[in-house]
Amino acid sequence: MNITIITVGKLKEKFYRDAVAEYVKRLGRYCKINIYEVADEQTPDKTSEIQDMGIKKKEADRILKIIKPDSYVITLEILGKKMDSLQFAKKIEDLSISGVSNITFVIGGSLGLHTEVSDRADEKISFSDMTFPHQLMRVILTEQIYRAFRIINHEPYHK
Repeated sequence: MNITIITVGKLKEKFYRDAVAEYVKRLGRYCKINIYEVADEQTPDKTSEIQDMGIKKKEADRILKIIKPDSYVITLEILGKKMDSLQFAKKIEDLSISGVSNITFVIGGSLGLHTEVSDRADEKISFSDMTFPHQLMRVILTEQIYRAFRIINHEPYHK
C-alpha cells in the first residue's frame, strides 16, 4: 500500500515534525508513505471572498499536480463524513482488498480546499466538527493511519 499525504504549508514547530516523523517511522512496516508539502499563499487579514478563492485556487493547482491519476483521494474537510478509528481502519482495509494500492490524503491550508480539489476527491472525511490547525492535523492524520494499520493487523494499540 502506498499512502501519500499532501498538505498545504510546512511544519514549523519541531514538536510537530518530531511527532509526524515518529508515526512515519512506525508506518514503515505497513506501507510506503510520502508526505508532500505545497507552498501556502500569504493570506492578508480581512480578505474578500474573491481573494480567498484566488488563494485557494493557487494552492489547489499545486495540490492537483501531485495527485497520481490512479490514486484514491481522500480530502479532510469539516463537512466530510465522520467515522471512528475502527471505521477508518475498515475503509483502508476495504480499499486494499478491492485493489487500490495508492491512497492520497489531502489537508488544505488555513482557508480550506478549493472546489477543484474537493471535486477530485473520491471521499471526504472529517475528524471533528472542530477546526484544527493544519499542522496539528498532519500529526492526527499520521497517528490515525498508524492506528488503522494496527487494527487491520490485529495488533495491540487501539483501545
